[in-house]
Amino acid sequence: MKKNYSTSAVFVAACAGMGFFGVTMLSLGPILGQLNTIVEGANALPSTMSIGIILGTVLFGPIVDKFGYKWLLIISSALALLGVQGLAQFSQIGLLHASIACLGLGGGILNGLTNALVSDIYDDSKRGGRLGVLGAFYCIGALLWTLLNYFIADFHTPLYAMSALMAGFIAYFCCIAFPQAKPSENVSLKKSLGLLKYPALILFAIVLFFESGFEGASGSFTVEFFTKTGAMNAKAATLAMTWFTIGMMAGRFPLGAITRKLKDLGTLYTYLSVALVGVIVFWLAQTPAAAYASMTLIGFGVGATYPVILNFIGGTFRELSGTAMSVALFIALLGQYSFNSISGTAFKAGSYTTLPTLLIFAVVAMMCLVPVALKVAGKMKK
Repeated sequence: MKKNYSTSAVFVAACAGMGFFGVTMLSLGPILGQLNTIVEGANALPSTMSIGIILGTVLFGPIVDKFGYKWLLIISSALALLGVQGLAQFSQIGLLHASIACLGLGGGILNGLTNALVSDIYDDSKRGGRLGVLGAFYCIGALLWTLLNYFIADFHTPLYAMSALMAGFIAYFCCIAFPQAKPSENVSLKKSLGLLKYPALILFAIVLFFESGFEGASGSFTVEFFTKTGAMNAKAATLAMTWFTIGMMAGRFPLGAITRKLKDLGTLYTYLSVALVGVIVFWLAQTPAAAYASMTLIGFGVGATYPVILNFIGGTFRELSGTAMSVALFIALLGQYSFNSISGTAFKAGSYTTLPTLLIFAVVAMMCLVPVALKVAGKMKK
């Protein structure tokens, strides 16, 4: 099939969409405190966000495989834009839940869609590195949103600024061509469900289960861990998450070059070893400097897992790459839910050391599973 699109233009679009997902994931963090002062019941909004993200993750794969990327990218970005505008405009709890549901649904679609899109437009030699750069734009979106809210006291101004940026990129999406849908004979319910019989896909998904659980638990409970066990106040502890994002971004940008030298397994082991060191420093940290160093190491260390694993999924299941990523990312979200539930229960009981123990367990589990998954995937390609 003749290529009818510009790879560079499509990659820019994917990076913008991933940046929007970064904003989505951190959208409530910097502003939830202010929302709580003006809207009763705002603390329930994160649960609505999670439901939206899960629905978006499940839905995107079969749709892009059957109908292509362009209109779903535009629709999901528009949903995210509506959600951001709703947060800026509404003060009634029902309308805020509707807004955050739109934001979560749009963000969940954007996360999976952009990964599948980049996987489809690049071959095996470039896919892993480009997925690393794509993942870095998640960090850029999250960091931009965090810094806007850090320097601007009234949360409405950052919301309006982000809305303008999103609207500009939606117009860009409308103007460029995207890859066509998969051949219709490749897309059917039977073939989609048939993906579940492949051990390689399930093993890759379980690796992402632990990765997502790691990111979810560390993102949700780091601030409380440092304030309860370390010698720092809440404001200093909150800045630790910024260093996590910076570390992840620093790990993802050079991922392509590192992978070419160390290969996939060597890259994952190197990065996960850095994450393991970071968790140990995290456990022992008693000062802001040690806390920030630990979060930078952790962010860097987990930065390779998603790009490398999604690279393998995209390369192994090219005929139904979107659906395969839907399956893997859905299982990954279950990991996030599970680790958050375990950590939340432990913190409620006053057992704060459960968090670093859980993080170490996740890293070790990934180190054990990755070579098995790669070996099984290698047999499929032969």
